Amino acid sequence: MEQLWLTIKFLLLGLFQGLTEPIPISSSGHLLIAQYFLDVEIEGSVSTFALLVNTASLIAVLIIYRQDIQRLVINGFKFFQVKNAETKRDFMFVVYLVVATIPAGIIGVLFQDVIDEYLSTIVTIGVTLVITGLALWLIRNMRGQRKDGNMTMKDALIIGGAQAVALIPGISRSGATIVAAMARGINQETALRFSFLLFIPISLGGAVLSITDIANDDNLATMALPYIMAFIGSLIASYFSLKWFMHIMAKGQLKYFAIYCFIVGPLVVLAWLLLN
Repeated sequence: MEQLWLTIKFLLLGLFQGLTEPIPISSSGHLLIAQYFLDVEIEGSVSTFALLVNTASLIAVLIIYRQDIQRLVINGFKFFQVKNAETKRDFMFVVYLVVATIPAGIIGVLFQDVIDEYLSTIVTIGVTLVITGLALWLIRNMRGQRKDGNMTMKDALIIGGAQAVALIPGISRSGATIVAAMARGINQETALRFSFLLFIPISLGGAVLSITDIANDDNLATMALPYIMAFIGSLIASYFSLKWFMHIMAKGQLKYFAIYCFIVGPLVVLAWLLLN
């Protein structure tokens, strides 16, 4: 019975992570909130759990954007042989993705342990959710006209900086990068695509950094089923959540996520104060 409950718990956590990963409300922040208020502890290695659910979300992104990825790879290599407007556009888009990955990569390597130790608190998450809401509210009516071919190196650096800021729990990665892109006048479709293609290298980088911890996880054998269920839950939820978010973005309804953050942020802090 205890093993069954553990498996159900991990399935729910995987579903919760997958649901919140694509949308701009901070999946890491919401997972910490759920674990705190439900008094849920992740058995085994936290790195193993994080790797599995993030990999599941990554697979969902790869499935949904598979045609874009295929085009970027083909045209990116073709640019060295055939230099035209299409191959140049896609080659530079890949370059911008690489550049935008660098800030979060550097900050993550240097300061992730400090962030986890000092900023992974319920109060921090409550405050940063409000900050996320403010950012979403400010760009809610923006309708940029710039597309893939109109992006610049400055855009990549600013979006990359926003992703680095999102290492703080409660600051949504997708929200921060989309806000930064739209604030630069990039249209919604390109901002969304760039944000989630940018998730690919940062997710792969996180997986590499977690390899040592996972190799030393003594609970892999006993936790196999809960881990598998968390992975499946995250994969399914991530896929449908991202599809839904793409529909929301097309309609320009980011304000609802801002309102959600305005409500949940203060409520989280208030609940924490009442319980402590």
